[in-house]
Amino acid sequence: MNRLTATDRLRLAIAIVILVGVAGAGGLWFLFFRPSGPAPVTIATIGPTSGATSPVPGLTLDPSATAGAPTTGLDGTWNVDTSVGSFSDFSDSFVGYRVQEELANIGAQTAVGRTPSVSGSLTIQGTTITAVEIQADLSTLKSDDDRRDGQLRQQALETNQFPTATFSLTQPIALGTLPAEGQVVQVTATGNLTLHGQTRSVQIPLQAKLQGGVIVVTGSIEIQFADYGISKPQSFIVLSVADHGTMELQLFFSR
Repeated sequence: MNRLTATDRLRLAIAIVILVGVAGAGGLWFLFFRPSGPAPVTIATIGPTSGATSPVPGLTLDPSATAGAPTTGLDGTWNVDTSVGSFSDFSDSFVGYRVQEELANIGAQTAVGRTPSVSGSLTIQGTTITAVEIQADLSTLKSDDDRRDGQLRQQALETNQFPTATFSLTQPIALGTLPAEGQVVQVTATGNLTLHGQTRSVQIPLQAKLQGGVIVVTGSIEIQFADYGISKPQSFIVLSVADHGTMELQLFFSR
């Protein structure tokens, strides 16, 4: 068996030092310069209000719809339109979560998971929203880490056992007057939220606007895990997780 010469040992030591340095630099880069997760939902980032090419794939703006023009009528049932936008850049309909966590060797960060598997409808009569029914398949939640997604199937949300989340409006939402094209309105939706197999009455602050024949709705609400019997996930890479998170939504409705 050949013995390493002094020169070979020196070269090997230098190589190990270089590899360790590269690995450490890579870890520091990931910790401090890793791409941030998707920003919180806001209606301000969704497209022009009218008369322009929409940046949202699949959303066709009505060229006759002028920003600020009065709305003639919204009566009827509007369904979640999953043909609008793309999940690759979150320009589509989705629901999801935002939770603060701390991971070993990475540090504190905001975990964000979303799913485009959403269906439902809202009904408008005159200037009142009389009904809203939304369903989301949480088993298809996707974040930037497959390990996190896998754990949520067995822990915390336990989507293998409780795959569906629903919201049902229990109080009509009075708009007062019909909003003009592109006008953002702020409302509160009171209803029953079912999550992790448990139902609670909630009030969700929402922003909405009519944009080229499509109703756009965004909103978010803080969720206390204990209220829904959700236990914080446990894993060797998870050092800590907040006891609450944010449920967020972005929905496009077409009539």
